[in-house]
Amino acid sequence: MRTPLAAAAAVLCALLPAAPAQASPEESGESGGLDHPRGGKGPEGSEVAFEFQDPRISESSGIAPSLRHEGVWWTHNDSGDHPSEVYAVDEEGRTLATLSLPLERRDWEAISVAEAPDGTPSVFVGDIGDNFGGSWPHVRVYRFAEPATLVDAVVEPVTFTLVYEDGGRDAESMMIDPRDGRLYVVSKEFAGGLYAAPQTLDPEAENTLERIDSAPLFATDAAFAPDGTRYAIRTYWGVTVHDSTDGVPGPTLGSFDLPESDQGESIAFTPDGTALMAGTEGVNAPVWRVPLEERYLDEGKKVELVSEEEPSEEKEADTGESEAANALPLIAGGALVAALVITGIVLLARRG
Repeated sequence: MRTPLAAAAAVLCALLPAAPAQASPEESGESGGLDHPRGGKGPEGSEVAFEFQDPRISESSGIAPSLRHEGVWWTHNDSGDHPSEVYAVDEEGRTLATLSLPLERRDWEAISVAEAPDGTPSVFVGDIGDNFGGSWPHVRVYRFAEPATLVDAVVEPVTFTLVYEDGGRDAESMMIDPRDGRLYVVSKEFAGGLYAAPQTLDPEAENTLERIDSAPLFATDAAFAPDGTRYAIRTYWGVTVHDSTDGVPGPTLGSFDLPESDQGESIAFTPDGTALMAGTEGVNAPVWRVPLEERYLDEGKKVELVSEEEPSEEKEADTGESEAANALPLIAGGALVAALVITGIVLLARRG
């Protein structure tokens, strides 16, 4: 559901001045960043893969491919007046099965499918949202075995309790490394963070989330590639891809716009790892298939995040440096104003 931070994101995008660009998004395929708060056209070849047909799925907040059933995707609703249900949908957006979890839900924000420690394909549901900026003393993740047969059923999940080492956080992003099963959470903040859970989750104790890296502004979902060598963190308007060949956190390979949507909430890699699936909230909401450029696919490839073209004259280089230097005060000033506005919005939300 739309939160005070979503409104803050829109305000931030309006206040922050654009930094000098070396190429337009159309020319470079890169993200327009804060200039495109609702996304853009997305990379060439982006297309709607399907639309959710089930009217019950009105606030899809996460999506993940099945490990047992080809062409099947798992999703769930955000917070609000929704039952505690997880839905299996096919490549036409039709609901194949509804799994009910008999438990209290606060703010379901993410879903992942990965193997449990015993190797069983399992669904993980992240009850990790907090619209009041970290007021919950802990968050929860639920795990249950992915059913071999897709029929409506009631499932009893294992519950894991997680706490942040540096205090409560709002979060909408959760991902699990398929190589070792380690769970990660990305906080949704002005200065977000990537947090790692313990290698093995303990259902009988609190599991501490350790901050290991920074994260993009207002992250709304995250996912690993099927082989674990890449992970993606999305925001309302774009996505950043990281190289995790040598572990997490990994270096940034690049960022780009996602197709425009009302409220972009979900991201997942396709089972073959060649594209991303990007979803949004709403009744009959579309799920986009976004192909990945080769540089995001080549394992271990190092990418220079600067223009490959060298200035033809020294004067051109000096001019570019001067323009960037002149833009810094504007960017800093805009960021300060935006931070104050966001702080005010969050404080008002906490009082609401």
